[in-house]
Amino acid sequence: MTQRQLPKWSELKPLLRPKPLQLDPTRRRLDSALTIADLRAVAKRRTPRSVFDYTDGAAEGEISLRRARGTFANLEFRPAILHDVSAIDTTTSFLGQPSALPFSFAPTGFTRMMQHEGERAVARVAQRTGIPYTLSTMGTTSIEDVAAAAPQARKWFQLYVWRDRSAGEDLMRRARQAGYEALVLTVDVPVAGARLRDARNGFSIPPALTVRTVADAAMHPAWWLNLLTTEPLTFASLSSWDGTIAELLDALFDPTMTLADLEWVRSQWDGPLVIKGIQTVDDARTVFDAGVDAIVLSNHGGRQLDRAPVPLRLLPEVREALGPDKEVMLDTGVMSGADVVAAVALGASSVMVGRAYLYGLMAGGEAGVQRAVDILTAEVRRTMALLGVPTVADLRPHHVRLP
Repeated sequence: MTQRQLPKWSELKPLLRPKPLQLDPTRRRLDSALTIADLRAVAKRRTPRSVFDYTDGAAEGEISLRRARGTFANLEFRPAILHDVSAIDTTTSFLGQPSALPFSFAPTGFTRMMQHEGERAVARVAQRTGIPYTLSTMGTTSIEDVAAAAPQARKWFQLYVWRDRSAGEDLMRRARQAGYEALVLTVDVPVAGARLRDARNGFSIPPALTVRTVADAAMHPAWWLNLLTTEPLTFASLSSWDGTIAELLDALFDPTMTLADLEWVRSQWDGPLVIKGIQTVDDARTVFDAGVDAIVLSNHGGRQLDRAPVPLRLLPEVREALGPDKEVMLDTGVMSGADVVAAVALGASSVMVGRAYLYGLMAGGEAGVQRAVDILTAEVRRTMALLGVPTVADLRPHHVRLP
């Protein structure tokens, strides 16, 4: 028969340790987020629907995005045991320069619409973390202001080919003068994809104050207060726009672009050139033969052609075709540090993350972006250790099996 007794206070005291009270509401929200999915949930609560959907959504039925995330979710890791993983080294290099982590911040448009701190906050986190940040042509902070906000960051500039070539030449000149290291030329937007969430929400720049928008504003007063009481939205590449995002893309971008236009870009840009939006092995070969320095396997986060190839599935075939020395980056569907590790193991030189840090930005500004990086970093380190891999260079295809 079990003998019972009342516990002594000295025995209870070690068990009754209240968690320290966090008075800062932003810090409290972010501390409770353990995954990027948690940050997404916070972002959804704190951001107007049309803005959240612009970030979260994809084209048409959003099949491309679901397939990309599903591929990451359904892959299988194959760990090796009895390896010394007491010291995990996450450092690698992009375009011949060091990076503290095997991922970088992808270019995203209209970032100050998502949260008023915008591109400056992202660039500062990139500088602290020691990873590259790519400013989008459609960014909402100027080339020069981003450079001033993070003078020591590795900054890349993303360019679309415009109908007005002189505008593109001016952007490249400004980026070079402001110290941007590389040019990322995006080639998968001859026309805008059909982003149905945006169409249904009537999403435009600036926001249209419909009855629905006003009602949504009442649910997100902090977002609107920040938007209305901080500097007006400006763009990295144009002075103003009054219309939908799809109309803007179709008005600005050149659907006649061909491989010959790479010669024009090279005549204007003398630094490293990255081509983003490669979706076939043949195109990967073609652009490397044309003299580019790196490619990004990308279907634009599922935001252009629905049912496009899944970059992660394409990656092993591209790596086999190009050999080990070509720099092949990857994006789309990356929601965890484990996803980053899997992509690198399958042959990616590095990974670009976009939505992951935007969820953090919407959840808590610069501190939220830092929280996203901290989550991803911890997941990268833990996954590497559990795989028995002490360095990024030790990751190999045999560590991952695709479904």
